[in-house]
This record gives sequence, C-alpha cells and structure tokens, in this order.
Amino acid sequence: MRIDVHFADRVGIAQEILAKLARRALNVSAVEVEPPHVYIEAPALDAAGLDQLRAELMQVAGVRAVDELAMLPGARRRLYLDALLASLQDPVLAVDADGVVAVANAAAVAASARPEGDLVGLPLAALFGDAAAAEIGATGAERTPAREVPFGGHTFLCERLALHDPAGGVAGAVLTLHAPHRLGERLSALQHHEAGGFDAILGDSAPMRQLKARAARMAQVDAPLLIRGETGTGKELVAHACHEGSRRRGQPFFTLNCAALPESLAESELFGYAPGAFTGALRGGKPGLLELADRGTVFLDEVGELSPYLQAKLLRFLNDGSFRRVGGDRELKADVRIVSATHRPLEQMVIEGTFRQDLLFRLDVLQLQLPPLRERADDIVPLAEFFLERACAQTGRPRARLSAAARAALRANRWPGNVRQLQNVIFRAVTMSEALVIDVDDLELAGAAAAAAARSPGSDAAAADPAEAPGTLDEAVAAFEKALLQRLYPQYPSTRRLAERLGLSHSAVAQRLRRYGIGNG
Repeated sequence: MRIDVHFADRVGIAQEILAKLARRALNVSAVEVEPPHVYIEAPALDAAGLDQLRAELMQVAGVRAVDELAMLPGARRRLYLDALLASLQDPVLAVDADGVVAVANAAAVAASARPEGDLVGLPLAALFGDAAAAEIGATGAERTPAREVPFGGHTFLCERLALHDPAGGVAGAVLTLHAPHRLGERLSALQHHEAGGFDAILGDSAPMRQLKARAARMAQVDAPLLIRGETGTGKELVAHACHEGSRRRGQPFFTLNCAALPESLAESELFGYAPGAFTGALRGGKPGLLELADRGTVFLDEVGELSPYLQAKLLRFLNDGSFRRVGGDRELKADVRIVSATHRPLEQMVIEGTFRQDLLFRLDVLQLQLPPLRERADDIVPLAEFFLERACAQTGRPRARLSAAARAALRANRWPGNVRQLQNVIFRAVTMSEALVIDVDDLELAGAAAAAAARSPGSDAAAADPAEAPGTLDEAVAAFEKALLQRLYPQYPSTRRLAERLGLSHSAVAQRLRRYGIGNG
C-alpha cells in the first residue's frame, strides 16, 4: 500500500514518521519526501493496518492527515516520462556532465542497433566520434548549431540542449537526433497541407476526364513519370495528385524548379552538400531534397532546363538510387520516385544535343500530356467562376458574377498562359472593378484588341485568327503567337516584362521571340 502523510514542516518530523513504521516492523520499499508531504510505499500494509498506523502517526506533532495513495509522485513522473520518450519517433539521448549516455528512448535504441543496456553508459565519443562529441557534449555553450553526426550507420542532424543543476553548473545535456526523411515529412506537410488529390484538379470536360483516369492508373505504378504540357496547365497540381494517389502518399513531396536556379544552387538543393563544401555553407552540411524525400516523391519542374552536368548526375541516381552530396565522398541512397515536367520538346533537344537521350528514356517511362485550356473550352467558364468566388473572398469584397458577354469573351480567348493566365485575369478584374457584375472591359484580356481587328477584312491581324488562318492548326497557332508578340513587344521591350504580361516563363518568351525573329530575343 502507498500512503501520503501530510505534515507541518519542522526539523526531524520525517524521521519520526519513519520510526513509527519501523516499530511496526513494516517493510518500506520506497520513500519520497516533498515537504509538506512524505510519500511511503509499504507492500505489506493493508486496510486494517492503515487504520492503526494512522492513529499512531496522528500522535506525531505536526502530522495533519494520512491518506491512501494510488501511486507515488516520483513513480508517476517516471511512468509519464517513459511514455513520453517512447512516443517520440526521433532518437533522444540524455547525457551526464561527463558526456556519458544516461537515458535513451526507444527510437535511439533502435537507431543505434545496440541493446539498451549497451547504449546506456557509453561515452559520446564511442557513438559519434571525438570531434562531434567534443562539440555536442555536456560542456560548452547553452546551445550549439545543429550539425550532422553519424549514428548507427546513418546520418542525423543533432540538436543539443544543456541541463543545469540548481547551483547553475552544467549537469548534462539532451540530444535530439533528426533523420533527414523525418525533417522532410514535416517540411512537406507544411508546404502542401492544402494540396489535394485528383479531386483538387478542376475541370469536367472530356479531355480532363480522360486525363484524370489515365493519371490515376499511372499514380499506382512506382516508376518515373514525365508530365508534358504548356506553361500554366497545372503540371505541379497533377504531379501532387499522382503522389497522393500512389503508395507513397503520406510521405514527403518536394518540388524543384529547374529553370529558377543556377546549376550550382540547383545541385545543392537536390543532392545536398557536405560540411565545408563551399564558402558560406552550413557548418554541418545540409541534406538535399532526395534525402528529405526518402520514401516519397520529388517533382522536377521544367526538367528540360537542367544543365548537362546535372543531367548526368540525375541519370546516375535514376539508375541505382545512389548519389553524392556536393563536396562529399560518401555514397548515399534514397528511395524516391521522380516525377518531372516540361513544356519543351525534349526529343528535339536530344537531336540538338542539349538533352541526354538516355536521361529522356529514364524519365519518360510513364507519360501524361496535359491539354491546354483552349482544348477544354467547356472548363473555361466553370474555372473562371471558381477563381471569381475565391478572388472575392481573398479581397474581402461582395461576391460578383460574370456577365454573358464576359463569359463569351472568356470562351473565345486563346489563353496562351492557360489556367494560370485565366486565374490572373479574374483576380485582376476583381481587384480593379467594384461592380457586382464583371463585364468584358473589366477582364482586360490580352489580345482583345487584336481579336477585334482580326474581324476586319485586310487586317494584318487576320492571320492571327485561327478560324481564318490557312494551313494546319500548328501553323495557325504560330501565326497567332507571332502577331500577338509583334504587337506587345514594343510596349514591353524586355523578355522579363513581356513574360510577366503574358503569364509565361522568361525562357518560354525568349524562345518564342527567337523563333519569330522579334527584337533581340
């Protein structure tokens, strides 16, 4: 039985209480003194004995009450602490002032590949090496910069929190080890907490129904997937939906825009870098997206923009799942599905020698072709109404609606920037207009004036009207693009400004300007 003796604190009272138990020849297995309480565990004490003991203890000067207790406070704390440590999925070690392991949770025992009895009592140098142990041991600064340490044959990011005794001296430290893929799970959850599966892909036209059905089948096949489509068609949204529809759902999903970063930065982002790899690098190195996304998916947007060097390094990873960090000499492995996307003609780039054919074969195991918005006209108005409702909510204005003329204009527009351009047009109209009915003039559609001029006989813009353009559909689209760029380039005489105006990437606009011999592009 366990009892709680409540007393008025005075010198020697705890000894007098224990003397009463000794005179009754009660075996005491545990005692905890936390004034004004003394907690006692006496296994042989029963209910009848408690009544007699209570009468004797109440005769001790200062004793106020004697009550039965379910569990000693110290035992309760240890129980909860053990449960708390066991629930942590990250390895946690507590070390004493000499840097010797005093406590290890279940995750630390599993990661170390040692029995708990062998792990407790080991010095940090035996676990992490002398250099790392000297930096993260119990002595030194309150906190040290997070650094990578080897543990149980794997690499972890170690965080250290110093422990102090009541006098202010260092009593030890708590070390928390984070596996790269665990960090990746948390980062991915923060970045994509609102991203959904195929239900998040808007559109119910025949081309979109076919796309979703094909994508759902490919999502379940654990092989590289190449998504093709014009800019603004929602390639990243489809990539994330395929991740959510795969066996890797619940694991990290990360995106790297290959066109947005120079070669050196793209390499360190994707593959990570070793300690001291370059000036300004984090002291302990940094895991790349491949390590963070272990057992998950990495989406390489605009994969056609990769440099030849990164193409070769990516090809090696696709072959056997191994890679090296920038500046590192250790082979690493990661189980990652690569989903890539491009709007560029990779086959033509292979012929031109700017893209590796063997890499194309590795990336193009499964393929999805996203239809441009102009080929899914039935989705234009529903998409516009969805974006309209969301834009009104974002700007805090009353809900607006589209006029019949605005709907017709939206359906008639060519949408070279696809869904992204449609979303931007609707948001701009909501922002700039206070009317409850959005009309054609509020939309400020790019090329609206050219489209009107194209209806006039003899107009230079007539060739841009696909309905009147001779030849094939590709020739008509090219004529429309050329006429539009010729008209807008004098107003936006730089590829970046023109790209922003059209809702395209800088590289896409530059490529088209070169193709049609416009400006200096």
